[in-house]
Amino acid sequence: MGKFSNAMWRLLGAQASRNQSQSISLIEKSHEHESWAQELKDDEFAGEAAELEIETVDGRVKFLALIREAGSRAVSMTPFDVQLQGALRMLDGDVVEMATGEGKTLAGAIAAIGYALEGKHVHVVSVNDYLAGRDAEWMRPLYDLFGVTVGAISEHSTRDERRAAYECDVTYASVNEIGFDVLRDQLALHEDELVAPVPEVVLVDEADSVLVDEALVPLILAGSTEAETPNSAIHEVVSHLKSKHYDVDTDGRNVSLTEEGARFVEDTLGGIDIYGDDHVGTTLVHVNVALYAYYLLERDVHYIVRDGGVHLINASRGRVARLQRWPDGVQAAVEYKEGLKPTAAGEVIDTITVQALMSRYPRVAGMTGTAIAAGEQLRQFYNLGVSQIPSNMPNVREDEPDRVYDNKANKMEAVVEYVQTVHETGQPVLIGTHDVAQSEELAYFLERAGVTSVVLNAKNDPEEAAIIAEAGRKSAVTVSTQMAGRGTDIRLGGSDGDDEARDEVVELGGLCVVGTGRYDTERLDNQLRGRAGRQGDPGRSVFFSSLEDPLVTKNHTHLRESQPIDSDGSMGPRGVEIVQQAQRIAEGAMLQLHANTWNFNAQVNEQRNSIVRRRMSILKTDQALTDLKDLETERYEELSETIGDDVLEDVARQIVLFHLDRAWADHLAYVADVQASIHLRALGQQSPLEEFHKLIFAEFTKLVDEAMEAARETFTTATITEDGIDFDDADMHRSTMTWTYLVHENHFASAGAQAVQGIVGIFR
Repeated sequence: MGKFSNAMWRLLGAQASRNQSQSISLIEKSHEHESWAQELKDDEFAGEAAELEIETVDGRVKFLALIREAGSRAVSMTPFDVQLQGALRMLDGDVVEMATGEGKTLAGAIAAIGYALEGKHVHVVSVNDYLAGRDAEWMRPLYDLFGVTVGAISEHSTRDERRAAYECDVTYASVNEIGFDVLRDQLALHEDELVAPVPEVVLVDEADSVLVDEALVPLILAGSTEAETPNSAIHEVVSHLKSKHYDVDTDGRNVSLTEEGARFVEDTLGGIDIYGDDHVGTTLVHVNVALYAYYLLERDVHYIVRDGGVHLINASRGRVARLQRWPDGVQAAVEYKEGLKPTAAGEVIDTITVQALMSRYPRVAGMTGTAIAAGEQLRQFYNLGVSQIPSNMPNVREDEPDRVYDNKANKMEAVVEYVQTVHETGQPVLIGTHDVAQSEELAYFLERAGVTSVVLNAKNDPEEAAIIAEAGRKSAVTVSTQMAGRGTDIRLGGSDGDDEARDEVVELGGLCVVGTGRYDTERLDNQLRGRAGRQGDPGRSVFFSSLEDPLVTKNHTHLRESQPIDSDGSMGPRGVEIVQQAQRIAEGAMLQLHANTWNFNAQVNEQRNSIVRRRMSILKTDQALTDLKDLETERYEELSETIGDDVLEDVARQIVLFHLDRAWADHLAYVADVQASIHLRALGQQSPLEEFHKLIFAEFTKLVDEAMEAARETFTTATITEDGIDFDDADMHRSTMTWTYLVHENHFASAGAQAVQGIVGIFR
């Protein structure tokens, strides 16, 4: 897969080179207008920029001259030519690859200003709230100089604050916040409740992380229902199972009872038949959910327990996934497992994938440090091209060969010894780990070896900016989970270090990056490695792996008996080959999973768009009253004698929207049920995908008619007065939105996990 991908990009390189040549030509011509830009007063920039036709060659040339001068004045950052090159490629709709430390934030702001001057609203999507807020404030003086308004949204933003931010020319926000705002808008009962604007342009920071890694995780809006109380007897028996009682598949994603395990459960629960009609849809479901919670979800890997609650960890970001939880009883099961009181349960109200969210925008572009490696997914699923931007300074980082060991213990010992040796020289060390537990374990062993480290993981992620900023200080040792997406620069000598402190670290060799295991994709390896050697700085990197790492055990099914070549457990070149092969297999599986997710969600997205269009028509017009009048003229005439049309129109709108929303939520529940068992179709030589589309299409064709029939019944029988409708009398109870969650869908899992299909380790 990797070789094919590289070959493909080489074939596309000719076109990419032509585009780059055009960009370079524009930048060179812009130097002819430097004196003109330098002579402008600050209050003249906005007027001059407004006169430019950015879509034309002359307009872009003058814009580049303006932006270069404006960057120097407003934020004390004169853009490098490569930053301008990146901005131009984004203005043409590409995802640009710019190395870590090359100034993507400024390049993105330049592109956003360019689009804003074209009269378009721009959303700059980041991976978290901190980066969104930081970048908006950092670049605000530059935006101000061009008369471009800018706002930012966080999870703490109120509705009014969100609306104000979206009304700006440029809005910074995380992909989750924008996605959930879109979902919440689909529950508005009046037009003035809408928050998210019509999408026009989106610039995606860390584009491969957002568009590829996050695309597997649907954003789901849930409404609260009564708390689920786990069956204590079931949890008690599941907690005492032995390894012979259950099987975990090779992916570590699904768990099921063995025959012996089933007998043990049945006997312990009083001699029942869990596969009989009385228990297969209840007891067995609860057993499977408990199995999943006890034997697949690990504390300090998939979640942490803090402040009396269970908090999910987003493994791709290494942070607590706030306001997110597992569905279908899994959250309650984990809470029971940890001895905590179960929190409120919920039902799915609406859902959207990142792919569907991005498809709303007519123009998508972005930037990241590792776009080329994700090029195939970006092209296949988003129709996006990739442009590789050269670094401003040559990369002089030394990347040492991988070191592979026979087991985790020998690997850990080697990592500690290596870090200890480097630390003694004073060279700062940044160590990348995969989860909370591993980061804390490594910090413990380092402390025993006399090396004090600072740990950054999901338990202290609010302090991440301060911790990362100091990782380049002399003698600093920083242990972090998931460096991808932690956008703070690491400056040699520390954040406040003077030239002398920086020079001292440079003399020591710059930052040393140590990876404690390869990731499932080389992109994440490169994101970690790229923390060293920014902007021509010296630095080095090395990765330690073992044959017991999850990457190897899950993806290398034909491991031959391989013997260490050294007494310390070192595997030599053969070990490196094994790890590389496992990573290629993992990348191929991930690409297939992306394709499956895309194909399975395509029709659901089409259906959702259809419902959204109908809903917006009802929300913004008198369509609801017109439809109900056509269905029940006598009732309308009776009501209209005493109630004004404005009241009737509002009542009709609320009735129709309630039943349309209810029908859509029921449809999503049906879709989830179909997904839970669709893999069984393969056993009958049927195509799971074709059968899935057939079933949900048939059900969807009935949705609107059934919703309108229910609305007609309510309109006919409900108590309606000049004050409106009696919601309690009409049994129109809307869920109170309390939380959101993410699930990672796996439509081709083994048949043994029917009860929790689609609820895999979402942040594995």
